[in-house]
Amino acid sequence: MGRKRKGRDISGWLVVDKPAGMTSTAVVNKVRWAMDAKKAGHAGTLDPEATGVLAVALGEATKTVPYITDALKAYTFTVRLGQATNTDDAEGEVIAQSDARPSDDDIKQALTPFLGDIMQVPPKFSAVKIDGQRAYKLARDGEDVELSARPLWVEELILVDRLDDDHVVLEMTCGKGGYVRSIARDLGAALGCHGHVKELRRIWSGPFEVEDGLSVDQIDEMAKTEALDDYLHPLETGLADLPELKCTPEGATRLRNGNPGMVLASDVEYGDEAWASLDGKAVAVGIYKSGELHPSRVFVA
Repeated sequence: MGRKRKGRDISGWLVVDKPAGMTSTAVVNKVRWAMDAKKAGHAGTLDPEATGVLAVALGEATKTVPYITDALKAYTFTVRLGQATNTDDAEGEVIAQSDARPSDDDIKQALTPFLGDIMQVPPKFSAVKIDGQRAYKLARDGEDVELSARPLWVEELILVDRLDDDHVVLEMTCGKGGYVRSIARDLGAALGCHGHVKELRRIWSGPFEVEDGLSVDQIDEMAKTEALDDYLHPLETGLADLPELKCTPEGATRLRNGNPGMVLASDVEYGDEAWASLDGKAVAVGIYKSGELHPSRVFVA
């Protein structure tokens, strides 16, 4: 029999404005400790030197993590032109340089091929697994890492500012699995001047915005107090992209027992994924079929 995990049965989302120099896992551990929560996880890793929105799910909200992971996200990032690094960011070693510097118009034109459905090769120093091992571990050991291209949806990619000849600020909105470092690397290659990410900040992720984020210092100040609970977003926020179906108390009981439950009429089509609620609280996520929701995830009341 497994050891019972200590902590509070608390559910919801806490938005953190992650600082540079801290891993996403360390942020989650900080939040779990500060809120004395039994269970916590995050929706979308940020590189240690990246900053911005890291949405941390607590308790039952961890069951909604996939819906935030799959949601659109937006980043602002600074690209250093004229240099390529082995990590595709400023933490790596410079492996190629160029004196060429594209104009603003050249950059704007080069961004167009990166829009829509594209194929992207992740950085060699990434958490992608190769034969069960992380790519970054193989790369650090000096192995020649070859990664396959992966599909990515890029909804928007624009030039925001030209800081100087060597630095441009871009903003990107994209889907799941995007590597900003790969965008900088491939853009530099397309422009014939090389490039890598110097600074990266996630400004929103699904329904969560950086303006709502707490700093790590604020979390430390409010740790182990009820004040921190006031910043929790409800579990249901993680289901914002799914249609909501209201159910009766009887339907809720059936759903929580893992059985199909009756939901009230709506314009949700047969076979669509949706979530059922009772008095505004999430009961289950599942597939809608002929007046019933067939649950795939059930939330403890």
